Amino acid sequence: TDAIALVEEIQKGEPLITASCKEHVIHLVRRLQEKLVEKEDHKFYLFKVLKAHILPLTNVAFNKSGSCFITGSYDRTCKVWDTASGEELRTLEGHGNVVYAIAFNNPYGDKIATGSFDKTCKLWSAETGKCYYTFRGHSAEIVCLSFNLQSTLVATGSMDTTAKLWNIEKGEEVVTLSGHSAEIIALSFNTSGDRIITGSFDHTVAVWDVGTGRMLHTLIGHRGEISSAQFNWDCSLIVTGSMDKTCMLWNAITGTHIATLTGHSDEILDVCFDYAGQRIATASADGSARVYNAETKKCIAKLEGHGGEISKVCFNPKGNHILTASSDKTARLWDAATGHCLQILEGHTDEIFSCAFNYKGDIIITGSKDNTCRIWH
Repeated sequence: TDAIALVEEIQKGEPLITASCKEHVIHLVRRLQEKLVEKEDHKFYLFKVLKAHILPLTNVAFNKSGSCFITGSYDRTCKVWDTASGEELRTLEGHGNVVYAIAFNNPYGDKIATGSFDKTCKLWSAETGKCYYTFRGHSAEIVCLSFNLQSTLVATGSMDTTAKLWNIEKGEEVVTLSGHSAEIIALSFNTSGDRIITGSFDHTVAVWDVGTGRMLHTLIGHRGEISSAQFNWDCSLIVTGSMDKTCMLWNAITGTHIATLTGHSDEILDVCFDYAGQRIATASADGSARVYNAETKKCIAKLEGHGGEISKVCFNPKGNHILTASSDKTARLWDAATGHCLQILEGHTDEIFSCAFNYKGDIIITGSKDNTCRIWH
């Protein structure tokens, strides 16, 4: 693409790009083009094994830059780690039960939220480990949580069938999202922060207006529990995965069903979009993952080779590689376009249930039931 022509085209519809910053935007577009054509055959090697917790881990998550990451555990703590050294920076203590859901307020990364089986969510300083607030109100375990990208709210989803939105500045509940008839196990804000979706064991996904807490749409069609739900980057589409072995694509604005992505022979445990929203990856209990084109709804690659169910799938930020975590004790790296297996990350002694890339895409973390976390460079 001609960078100058592209920026002039963008300029027509974007008043913020004034003449004075046009050159800079052209420079950024050219840098992006360079990044996209870079040939990368990065091999990952084990950098460090972290004996993270005395009990199994529940989750791992990077901050935006990947300079540090967090682990949640059945030992009731969340630990903050330095990625470069593998050193433990601090332990967030105070929950009375399993710390199940964890998140940084990316892209800022100065706050951490932890959701626990003790029915509370805590907000912490990532820098000092100080607990700012304990959010109380749920009547059952909190199993999922997420910050909005604006970092003004944290949402918690619970086994009590509700989700709650909390103001992180004031430390108080903003609204309760009631309407599901069973546990909420997945939730996700859209990019602009005006919508949130909740996925439930009641087989439905609800779309809510964040400002009012009103339910706008119920996405009805799945015949089994929802396992995951996500918006694409431009907030136009929603993808849902279910125990009914299918993945569904929905119009995020109208709530209408667009397509059903079939092919898996067992439950779908995880789904995700790449950052451009052009591809969808699905992970299944059948031991395979699949890549679909969001435009054509066609399956473009089958990722086959794992010897057990795949519980997690994610794209690298660039979108050309896919990472999967499996109960066969390995994680695998795949070419997103061909489905070719690029690398097997071996060494864990029990199932891997969590995996993540840093923002640059050159570091991976894997979390396993063997109580360790591994950093791969």
